[in-house]
Amino acid sequence: MIRHTVVFRLKRSRGSEAEGRFLADARILAAIPGVGNFEQLRQVSPKNDYDFGFSMEFADEAAYSLYNDHPDHVAFVRDRWIPEVESFLEIDYVPLTAD
Repeated sequence: MIRHTVVFRLKRSRGSEAEGRFLADARILAAIPGVGNFEQLRQVSPKNDYDFGFSMEFADEAAYSLYNDHPDHVAFVRDRWIPEVESFLEIDYVPLTAD
């Protein structure tokens, strides 16, 4: 299992209509085959300056690769993410196994 996460800050004003549209439009990612447990999250810690997070899970590397190459993901990154996200940090996790 791979847990794909990203935290980010938008170029738009907090609470703006544009922010709401971005978050609503990002839900298209949840419909991509192989995406599981998609969540949109609001960051609340004062320890960093990101505002939101997305989290999703994939059964394996093949499912994650299909997501990355899916036309809806490619279009969202090109048309929305690149023009509208000011800063982000992406982290992909796999569970640790007990020794």
